[in-house]
Amino acid sequence: MPAAAILDVQGLRRRFGATEAVAGVDLRVAAGETVALLGPNGAGKSTTLAMILGLLSPTAGQVAIDGRAPHQAVARGLVGAMLQSDTGSGLPWGTRVGELVRFVSSLYRAPLPLPAVLEHAGLTSLAGRKVGGLSGGELQRVRFALAICAAPRLLILDEPTVGFDVPSRRSFWETVRAFAAGGCAVLFATHYLTEAAETAGRVVVLHKGHVVADGTVDEIRRTASVRRVRFRAPDADAGALRALPAVQQVQHANGLISLDSTDSDETVRGLVRSGTTFADLEVTGAGLEDAFLALTREEPA
Repeated sequence: MPAAAILDVQGLRRRFGATEAVAGVDLRVAAGETVALLGPNGAGKSTTLAMILGLLSPTAGQVAIDGRAPHQAVARGLVGAMLQSDTGSGLPWGTRVGELVRFVSSLYRAPLPLPAVLEHAGLTSLAGRKVGGLSGGELQRVRFALAICAAPRLLILDEPTVGFDVPSRRSFWETVRAFAAGGCAVLFATHYLTEAAETAGRVVVLHKGHVVADGTVDEIRRTASVRRVRFRAPDADAGALRALPAVQQVQHANGLISLDSTDSDETVRGLVRSGTTFADLEVTGAGLEDAFLALTREEPA
């Protein structure tokens, strides 16, 4: 039996004047599930998260968090959040990490024990350090600790690892995964496609305010119907390659040709008919990045 939905979004819309930033989003996230929200700039990701958190009122549609309206869920400590607007300047530099976490925890009726919060956030050894002496990655761990103080049922993360180096990003997501394993639902927006592929059990792609794909990484790849055809052809004509059936994009470097195709069989047949001399032919499935680009490609006017 599927796990009960902690987050249930139905028909969510938001207009800003004549612009509809979110145009009918449906989304469910279950307990213990980690879902990545992807989309190009302007796709409606941050607006959607703001409505889920009750920071914006929807023009239409509804949001339920554990069966409650957003403002009720937030007031009960059922939601934790790290938003893009969170900056180091918003934290009290002179306060020690343990003191800050203890203070925020005291604001909730049934918070996680302080040692558990510090352990989840990887801050146990830093509890006595002042906030002002922390690195960027350590500050982000403090923000994560503050987001989970109330033992939330839903955790919202908006671009939480912007500016991180690779080791810091990997360490941060290990922390999030460990917390989600306890049954918290996690929804995060990111521009890092590798991060989504490695972290999320499910990916939701937004484009122009609509959900254009929703599934596992493998399902998203198949939905995009993009295959990559690679071969060696030092003397191939780039214009002729672009004219092959079903080809969307051509990359040519040092005699190695890479074609993105929506029908690899037709592309290969066209390649043979073209008379192009080639070798080392290889056809592979699309990566998440290829699928994302195909799903959010702007159609010519």
